Amino acid sequence: MRAELTRQRILTAAAHVFADHGYSAGTTNRIAERAGISIGSLYQYFPNKDAILAELLTRHLDDGTAALAKLLAGPLPGPIEEVFRVFVRLAVEAHLDDPHLLRMLREQAPRSNELIERLDGLKRTMVDHTRVLLEGHPEVHVADTATAARLIFATVELAVHDLLAEPDPTDARRLEDEMVAMLTRYVRG
Repeated sequence: MRAELTRQRILTAAAHVFADHGYSAGTTNRIAERAGISIGSLYQYFPNKDAILAELLTRHLDDGTAALAKLLAGPLPGPIEEVFRVFVRLAVEAHLDDPHLLRMLREQAPRSNELIERLDGLKRTMVDHTRVLLEGHPEVHVADTATAARLIFATVELAVHDLLAEPDPTDARRLEDEMVAMLTRYVRG
């Protein structure tokens, strides 16, 4: 229990350090200082800052995957506009805690082959679910549902990352409303 609490303190400190200083300047010394532990203690839990970063990314993906699984396990609303609202809100909420950290993770973080494969798998799962939804929904009138599903996923993912992590971020509620309106108009033809 104590070990997990220390790991969590290190990860929380690392999130702040990476968000404040970027990945390159986010040293293990800064992380240890922010966590209130010695550098030796930090190295008992993580061999380097790459390992800390990998753990932050893994936890972010785990949280997103769990939220998505919970969403897909229940019934989705009927109107396509409300379905898009549920998915866009999930994406927005997953990025509200610390959008500047997530932007740094996306733009500066080194990625292992394992992490790349995991990201690709999550993307394929989301695109497949979106394609199935588009194919079976009576309000959807797009000719190529496979391409539309990829376009919708990429649009939500890129817009949420970019617009919430700007120095002057877009209001999350307005972003959600505009994205839902845009996607709804697109699929209704």
